[in-house]
Amino acid sequence: MANTANINIRMDANLKKQFEAFCADMGMTMTTAVNIFARKAVRENRIPFEISGDVPNAETQEAIREVKQMKADPTLGKTYTDVDEMMKELR
Repeated sequence: MANTANINIRMDANLKKQFEAFCADMGMTMTTAVNIFARKAVRENRIPFEISGDVPNAETQEAIREVKQMKADPTLGKTYTDVDEMMKELR
């Protein structure tokens, strides 16, 4: 490879092990994977994948499940036609 340069990055040791294993499963080295990322980012002028927040914690996942259940069966929750009535009950 002509005109190459080295880079150093810091990474959690466990993440590095997992990434090495992933790359091996894909039939490439970590260097190849990083080069693929860099080429695609430069070509597209963007991060070539979606970056999102953490997966909701157990409490939030349970709340989401509960809301989906209530939407599927409206008899499971109480409904209101008046905001004042709802606030009165909440207090």
